[in-house]
Amino acid sequence: MAVSKIVMASLTHCRPLTCAATATASFYQERLVPHPPDLIKWVRREGGFVHQAVQISQDGTNGLGLIASQDIPKGSQLIALPDHIPLKFGDEDGVDVVNSVLVNLAQKVPEELWAMKLGLKLLQERAKVSSFWWPYISNLPQTYSVPIFFQGEDIKKLQYAPLLYQVNRRCRFLLDFEQEVKRAVENLKQNDHPFDGQDVDASSLGWAMSAVSSRAFRLYGEKLPDGTRIDAPMMLPLIDLCNHSFDPNAQIIQEQDAGSAKMLIKVVAETPIKQNDALLLNYGCLNNDLFLLDYGFVIPSNPYDCIELKYDGAFLDAASVAAGVSSPRFSSPAPWQQQVLSQLNLHGEAANLKVTLGGQELVDGRLLAALRVLLTSDMEMVHKHDMNTLKSLSADAPLGIENEVGAFRAIIALCVIALEHFPTKVMEDESVLKQGVSASTELAIQFRIQKKSVIIDVMRDLTRRAKSLLSKDATALQG
Repeated sequence: MAVSKIVMASLTHCRPLTCAATATASFYQERLVPHPPDLIKWVRREGGFVHQAVQISQDGTNGLGLIASQDIPKGSQLIALPDHIPLKFGDEDGVDVVNSVLVNLAQKVPEELWAMKLGLKLLQERAKVSSFWWPYISNLPQTYSVPIFFQGEDIKKLQYAPLLYQVNRRCRFLLDFEQEVKRAVENLKQNDHPFDGQDVDASSLGWAMSAVSSRAFRLYGEKLPDGTRIDAPMMLPLIDLCNHSFDPNAQIIQEQDAGSAKMLIKVVAETPIKQNDALLLNYGCLNNDLFLLDYGFVIPSNPYDCIELKYDGAFLDAASVAAGVSSPRFSSPAPWQQQVLSQLNLHGEAANLKVTLGGQELVDGRLLAALRVLLTSDMEMVHKHDMNTLKSLSADAPLGIENEVGAFRAIIALCVIALEHFPTKVMEDESVLKQGVSASTELAIQFRIQKKSVIIDVMRDLTRRAKSLLSKDATALQG
């Protein structure tokens, strides 16, 4: 993505938005300014609380993070931010919105790219010398290692079509949205300009969207008249330096201020934290697609990682024949089987044909149920079971061992074909990594290795299950 070379040197009342937002040198770049203000002191000065043992640390593996300088007992309050410190989009937390241009632009952001909405607010505050949040913003990274800033060749090295689609979609959005922003501010006076008269290009928009997607949390925001609160993305100064773990030692909680409708955001030790331990939060049970797209890293052996496939009857027929499954009828189901497929939302005009393998479920329940049903001609047997049983991998061969083994073999065949769609093998990928590559190339290769590993793990698991079922069946016949 092109980087603007324009520097508004004459605008002494604003800070340049020019962003060199590429990820070619290393995963973890310098902060936005060489010597940013002390973030911990700023939080305390603004009425926040920071435990005396909490310190900012530069970790060679994870970049900036928080560590404990001494043992911290379980249940201890680590950080507390009063309501005015988190950075939120103005119209979501009850604050008057003086800049309708920014609001109108935010309304054009698709919901799935919610980070761009808050990113507009971030760019607006970054441009102002007088911004309340400058001590926080100045500590943000100069660059991000998300794929929208990869070189074209490194994007191709991801080798995984669903992610390539998402990366290209985000890049296209940023290029189109750049034009939206330019049209919106084209004839504005300086005082009405949301970015203090500065040019906002796709690169600076990408920087802001990446800053938000990698650091913001969706927490309780504005309180509605009925007492409920809507979710609102917000950037949490200092708190967002906690790195990720599926086994965290801290958690975020929200409490209402005494005598106020405003919320206090706290981080509390969920376990005892030893000296020099990093403070860790769980960012969510996400697959590696989302971790790479939004956070710029990949988690090895991620238990929530999965691959995405399209349910296709003709494709399943071909895969099943190759696997030795007798008489598959995936492309020509009987009317009663079509009804079951409709219940699974795998048949009909509004069908959702996206299915997954891997993750906690191992096999998408809709796919498993479809295979079980289409590999039997016994309609009565199928109707004896509810849909949840047919979708469950833990169900003990509900339609018989032969049926179950056939379903497993069909899925294994799908896995073989999915692996063949990757141009390289895992061993080849690992060999390239040993040669030394750029940071973005390394990320791309790590990502595709993990996707292939998911497929291999599914194949191994289903092969083991099939052998176990056949062994049970042979024992039963001998008995």
